[in-house]
This record gives sequence, C-alpha cells and structure tokens, in this order.
Amino acid sequence: MIARIWHGYTRPEHADAYEAMLKPELLPGIGNAKGYKGSYLLRRKAGDETEFITIMFWDSMESIRAVAGHDYETAVVPEERRKYLSHYDPKSVHYEVVSTHYLEVR
Repeated sequence: MIARIWHGYTRPEHADAYEAMLKPELLPGIGNAKGYKGSYLLRRKAGDETEFITIMFWDSMESIRAVAGHDYETAVVPEERRKYLSHYDPKSVHYEVVSTHYLEVR
C-alpha cells in the first residue's frame, strides 16, 4: 500500500470553509477511483495559519498514476479550492506503508 501525503495552509478565517470542501471526499469522485483505499484529513493551528495534511492510501503507484497522470507527484488541487489556500506544497510525497496499527478514531 502507498500513502500519498500533501500539505496545504489557510488563513484561520478560511480554515472552516476549506475543511468543509474536503468532506466527505478529499477530491471529487476519488472514492470511485480504482485502487483508492481511503484517506485521513489532519488539521492544526500553525502560527498565524491553519495547516492541513491529507494522507490518501492507494494499493499501488500504478493506481496513483492512473488518477494523477504521468507527473504523479504534482499536487492535485482543484481551482475552486485554491482561493482558500495561502500556500501549499506543489508536490505530493509517496511512502510505502510497511506497518499499520489501527485505533478507533472518535
């Protein structure tokens, strides 16, 4: 399994609106993509900004390439969401998931 990780930042006054756009799916239609296994959305206050981290899980790099294209590291940020971001990582990073330990999220 592969984890695709990306960081984006908003001003505090845009954080709730940006978060609402990411629910229930981080990207429109991503839940129907072949090889998509799920995701986490993380949020924290980071100085004068709010940081968001998305972690998306995929069964393989091939599945990521099928959705993200040849330049699969380039971040996929829909235009309508960019207006809420003060800045963001232009690239996503990918890690092989080598171990998992699940806790109930409340």
